[in-house]
Amino acid sequence: MSASAAPALDPENTLYLDIPAGRVVIQMRPDLAPNHVARIKELVRKGFYNGVVFHRVIPGFMAQTGDPKGDGTGGSGQKIKAEFNKEPHVRGTVSMARAASPDSADSQFFICFADASYLDGQYTVWGKVVSGMEFIDKIKMGSASNNGTVSDPTKIVKMQVAADVK
Repeated sequence: MSASAAPALDPENTLYLDIPAGRVVIQMRPDLAPNHVARIKELVRKGFYNGVVFHRVIPGFMAQTGDPKGDGTGGSGQKIKAEFNKEPHVRGTVSMARAASPDSADSQFFICFADASYLDGQYTVWGKVVSGMEFIDKIKMGSASNNGTVSDPTKIVKMQVAADVK
């Protein structure tokens, strides 16, 4: 293996996020947020995210999903205690959405389109897009003026833990 080659991804901590534009590969970071990664994997394995929309998409900022209601008010019904860490919010970062309370994250998460350092230390980073960011860029956008609300939003076709794909 050359010095520039990326290390192999651990299939148990790799997600395949299939959207209409293509497959996005997310490397989960249990070293940063073990409880969040465990909960995301549990939900993925139940098929929770399949068919869920990207309900809030702000150009130049982020795409948010994980709400089965599709309007930003829903979740799985199980809150996760914050695991804030020092990982920066940069292009491709996957982080948990939450309400005002630090411990209010549930199933909603967002993927950053660009650097958003003002979020650092206030949201739990649990993963990073390692391939397919060009497909994230094709998610239907909302606008900043309407808080990113999207009409006819992009849906997740399927989300899987790589270890479960035969």
